[in-house]
Amino acid sequence: MVSGAGTGVEDVTRTTVSDAVAPEVALIDGPLVDGVFTADPSGHVWDGVLYVFASHDEDTGASDSDEGGHYDMRDYRVVELRDLAGPAVEHSRVLHVDDVPWAARQMWAPDAARRGDTYYLFFPARDHEGVFRIGVATSSSPTGPFVAECEPIAGIGSIDPAVLIDDDESAYLYVGGLQGGQLQRWDGDTYTGVDTYPADDAPALGPRVARLTDDLLALAEPAREVVVTDETGAPLTQGDPRRFFEGPWVSRIDGVYHLLYSTGSTHTLVHATSDSPYGPFTYRGTVLEPVAGWTTHGSLVQVGDSWYLLYHDAQVSGRDHLRNVRIAPLTVHADGRLTARMR
Repeated sequence: MVSGAGTGVEDVTRTTVSDAVAPEVALIDGPLVDGVFTADPSGHVWDGVLYVFASHDEDTGASDSDEGGHYDMRDYRVVELRDLAGPAVEHSRVLHVDDVPWAARQMWAPDAARRGDTYYLFFPARDHEGVFRIGVATSSSPTGPFVAECEPIAGIGSIDPAVLIDDDESAYLYVGGLQGGQLQRWDGDTYTGVDTYPADDAPALGPRVARLTDDLLALAEPAREVVVTDETGAPLTQGDPRRFFEGPWVSRIDGVYHLLYSTGSTHTLVHATSDSPYGPFTYRGTVLEPVAGWTTHGSLVQVGDSWYLLYHDAQVSGRDHLRNVRIAPLTVHADGRLTARMR
């Protein structure tokens, strides 16, 4: 059975004395839900129930491009699992782009958080000028509907928001995605509109992080860059295939902060570790090998005493922009490495 409680799954820790392998689950053989395409899963266990927040893939006829125009998602879904053996209950259209005053299109990867009796949905979308901003919406239920704030969060942009609720209840917002995600167009808290990439031998662009205010609706401090280094402490370079591309997700496991992210063109999910939510994070290795489809995006969730990786692929449709959310057992190795186990 699914178990666990608290503000999120990220703030639950346990002691690893040897490699801990999550048990097989019935849903490992296929997508969490059929009949609808879902992607970019964000998993949280609240009051003994696993909730998976996902974007909703549709074929709207939008053209493919380096900017990801064919990823033309317009609303969010929540998948509810009271048992990993199923069934999974899909809650439709918990927030639609038409319900967000400042948003115009492309509701990409979301995340969620809880504080008290309020649930928060963090999401990216292009505004009416085509700039990716980060929005937040609230609800009295984890399955919505969610009501969006009238303006995006000031001081931060790009895509793929993820929120860590730490042991002391501090909340940290992570964002970032290169290329179509526009991270390369931000200079601090200013959108420049100009693509600025480092040279291949220069330190890579990293995701950004800022602590949130107590009500989770705004930044409590200026955002800063998260640096990912190699084992010697040298920042990974822009030309390094291990460097950050998109999809930052931070979990605290056994007192260690794990940054999960996608490498983009090399199509792997990898992780790095730190003793601080701000980093720097030291690269540790591959969590998930490439799957069907160009994109790869995931989150880590603790169910009972075991950890799992939520991810998506395009195996069912054979089309990059029509994906399905899946789950895989996660091995937490004694040395702190993480690896997912797929059939």
